[in-house]
Amino acid sequence: MIGVTAESTPLRDVTEVAGYARRCFRPAGDRVGVELEFLVFDRTDPGGHVPMERTERALPARLPGGSRVTFEPGGQLELSGPAGALPDTITRLSADVAAVRAGLRAAGLALGGVGLDPVRVPCRQLGLPRYEAMAEFLGAPFGPLMMCSTASIQVNLDFGRQPGVRWERAHALGPVLLAAFANSPLSGGRPHGWMSGRQDVWNNLDPTRTRPVPVTGDPVADWAEYLLDARLMLVREDDERYRPVRDGSTFRDWLNGAGEGPKSGAGRGDGVVRRSTLEDLVYHATTVFPPVRPRGWLEVRYLDAQHPAVWPVCVAVTHALITDDRAGDAAMAAVPTKAGGQEEWDRAARCGLADPRLRNAAEVGFRAALEALPRLGADAALVGAVAAFADRYVSKGRSPAADLMEAPDPPPPWLDRDDDQDLHAGRDGQGPHADHDPVHEGHA
Repeated sequence: MIGVTAESTPLRDVTEVAGYARRCFRPAGDRVGVELEFLVFDRTDPGGHVPMERTERALPARLPGGSRVTFEPGGQLELSGPAGALPDTITRLSADVAAVRAGLRAAGLALGGVGLDPVRVPCRQLGLPRYEAMAEFLGAPFGPLMMCSTASIQVNLDFGRQPGVRWERAHALGPVLLAAFANSPLSGGRPHGWMSGRQDVWNNLDPTRTRPVPVTGDPVADWAEYLLDARLMLVREDDERYRPVRDGSTFRDWLNGAGEGPKSGAGRGDGVVRRSTLEDLVYHATTVFPPVRPRGWLEVRYLDAQHPAVWPVCVAVTHALITDDRAGDAAMAAVPTKAGGQEEWDRAARCGLADPRLRNAAEVGFRAALEALPRLGADAALVGAVAAFADRYVSKGRSPAADLMEAPDPPPPWLDRDDDQDLHAGRDGQGPHADHDPVHEGHA
């Protein structure tokens, strides 16, 4: 933790930052891990906040698939499933989602299938010192919205034998996948102009820690520069006190002995700025939130939370297009631009698949994913669920957000319900759907 590592050896210069960045791109196998975040609602009062303790009491004592249960600052429920091959990962996490849905249903609660709270104002339930400092640093209104009102799917992938290839794909395909799974169009109960309002919230936070990492062909150098130029967020002065850094100083400034970095008189605020250490750099890396982040594996962080019956489609397509070379090459050939500039991410978040270039790239990508999934061990049910999603949304130039804007209310269309068996079949109610229960850290 920043501020508690004075005994560690100080970093000498930027070459040691580059050395740490290199270790974030370890070649590895083809495992996939998934972290699912869900907003939790009261079935009879969807506009009211659900105390985190009530959610905890409703959860099973043990989840059959072995997922770890945690909570985000606003009480969002997070399930982190064990990493493994795609079929095993989806099967185990699906069993846990089914158990959680049943427990919540019995307690009068429901998961929300949406990436941004559509009706409630932010309400922070975790008052940990780190979150207090984070909230002060980020500021209103977007800091509280990010911490308390957003939910996402994070897909964690091994880097394979060529980390740079998967790194490039994860970025270049990011706007396409963001648009295909955009699912947060409402705020205050009304459309707010973005298909992915969750991504818009992130865009309005500190850009030095939320913009995409530039992709120049040298991922290690790009990540090192990103870490150096990101602002310091907070300093831990003792076990109970964190101080937000408000002067705009970056990790590079601290490395060079400038800015508001931690003082050598730990806990008293006196002394001179001490030199940064490797432990400080490692902690600093956990406070930056680009859409794609390397941590020894590849974190894909740009996907909106989906209905609890649909998330396997999101995971399967993302995994296939980034890790399967034939599918990845086909999808990459169709992306509007491989540079992945901020304007492309903004267009995807605002328009979703209504943008014709993103729709075309998504159609190519889904076809490639459907061809790849049997090679990756996916069963017929999962392949059918991906095909049904493509038929319902991608081929029509629609993102899931469109359903949320067009559905009658009540009942709230984003609320997990008992009668949702055909919710994600074709529009005529026919065809396969994902609610058959087959199918590593959070943003804050």
